[in-house]
Amino acid sequence: MFSHVMLGASDLDKSRQFYDAFLGSLGCKPGFTDPKNRTFWRHGGNTFAISAPINGEPASHGNGATTGFVAESPEQANAAHAAGLAAGGVTCEDPPGWRGEGAGRMYLAYLRDPAGNKLCVLHQPAKAG
Repeated sequence: MFSHVMLGASDLDKSRQFYDAFLGSLGCKPGFTDPKNRTFWRHGGNTFAISAPINGEPASHGNGATTGFVAESPEQANAAHAAGLAAGGVTCEDPPGWRGEGAGRMYLAYLRDPAGNKLCVLHQPAKAG
């Protein structure tokens, strides 16, 4: 359904360092920056990007918006969360851990990037059956 996700950032260098570390822990190669100073990461058929807002206004996070990333295991979710914090992110929500029960059980780790965008790393175990 989606072709890509792009988030605004005011400090593109700081945000690129953050996402290189954060997405790298999820198996993504470092991002590449195009001539318009937008940085793109591609992994598993998906594209994620950061850019300064084209209207010239400061970047701001969407209140109530969350961008989710898949982790292969709780350990990988924890590694991404830790890499994001070490690269200038800030933890938010509850600490990383299991939420829900039964078929809806999932492991979630929330943090905010340097621009304040809310991110979630999600691992959902394979369903039996």
